[in-house]
Amino acid sequence: MSSALTAFVSASDVQPGLGFQAGDMSGADGLIVNAASGERIRIRPKDAGEDRDILVWDLWLAPGGRVPSGHVHPGQTETFHVQRGTLRFRLGVFGRVLVGPGESISVPAGRPHHFANVGDTEVYAVIETSPALEMEALLRTASTMADARPLPRPVNLLLFMDEFWAEVRAPYVPASLVRAFLSPVLRLVRRLGLDRRYRGLRDRTR
Repeated sequence: MSSALTAFVSASDVQPGLGFQAGDMSGADGLIVNAASGERIRIRPKDAGEDRDILVWDLWLAPGGRVPSGHVHPGQTETFHVQRGTLRFRLGVFGRVLVGPGESISVPAGRPHHFANVGDTEVYAVIETSPALEMEALLRTASTMADARPLPRPVNLLLFMDEFWAEVRAPYVPASLVRAFLSPVLRLVRRLGLDRRYRGLRDRTR
């Protein structure tokens, strides 16, 4: 890790990575592709008899790829095990950290974060999201929205925020204020039938 980048990050944030068998990306079936962020994702099936409420997924992130904006998972911990390439994380307001091959970082619930591939090679990482909640549906819906248009329609974005309220939120803005804004706007959207496009997108993910 670069000391300049980690001035505001605890040394305990980055740990030696765990061993994972490489995910298979040889076929297109089941691969979630988000053209807007440069992400390709494959959801790993649970092992037989496994009862942990956790979603494990493979992430391939193209050079220059990044999640569109900083965000918070209010009730989920996300752990990234980087196998190839380098991810740069922004954690909170000041935290910056590089996570390279063989290293892992765990982002606790409620911590604002953003990540990007800052290298010139594709990143491959295995990610654990706990508890799983509806994270798989969120990933599939975000990909479908990106396929429809690079920048989501404002109405679709509001409906997405509402549906996946338990999984992801905007950082730094109090949830009560966001909900106070969303509730009356979405009532009007649904009353006018302006949610038809979003419902059509969601039907394509099921």
